[in-house]
Amino acid sequence: MNLFKLAALLTLTASLAACNTMDQLASVGQAPPLTAIADPTTTAGYQPVHMPMPEAISDTYQANSLYRTSARGFFKDERAHRIGDILTVMVTIDDSAKIANTTQSNRTSTNSAGMGGIFGVAVDNISAGSIDPSAMIEFDSGLTNRGNGSVNRSESLETSVAAVVTQVLPNGNLVIEGRQEVRVNFEVRDLIVAGIVRPSDIQANNTILSSKIAEARISYGGRGQITNMQQPRYGQQAMDAILPF
Repeated sequence: MNLFKLAALLTLTASLAACNTMDQLASVGQAPPLTAIADPTTTAGYQPVHMPMPEAISDTYQANSLYRTSARGFFKDERAHRIGDILTVMVTIDDSAKIANTTQSNRTSTNSAGMGGIFGVAVDNISAGSIDPSAMIEFDSGLTNRGNGSVNRSESLETSVAAVVTQVLPNGNLVIEGRQEVRVNFEVRDLIVAGIVRPSDIQANNTILSSKIAEARISYGGRGQITNMQQPRYGQQAMDAILPF
């Protein structure tokens, strides 16, 4: 069964590598294509967000007043608050982490048992001096363990991207998603931002900080000739996944 799985995996890997090779040969001399603009809710894998919600409060109006209880201001608010509205996400990431751990343990154990009296003399006579009756049984054991680990990570990213409101939750929070693609020569830079924001966290200029996004999903990467050169070949990736050593 294991050999069958291995053969199937190798066959699948070879077919995928062949398809990718054909795609690369077909796109020789051409820049990587940009993704077509599409409705995020119609893309494969899209799932509406469901979060615990409080009870809905209906709007009420005071007598002789145009103000309603759910309004955030007397005048019309230009900040994003409906499906299809656009707001700008200020992506600012400046994280660093440094962790060092050292573990060392050592254990040594020695046990011995002998035999004296008549039994010791009898054993000594039988063995003709080859066995010491005072240390007929002896156990020695030792254990040494030492481990070192360290993490030194630093990430810095500062950019902005326009996002679209794709869903309004019952409590008024907004689900947003923004994608940005920039092509320079033969390399495409992708930026994806998605998450849940509170309308009150949106600033007056219709911008919001990435640190204010709940369930934030931020992806920054690229694709093209340079990225392909930085990736190991498919055969090497397949061997790394198969070989246990």
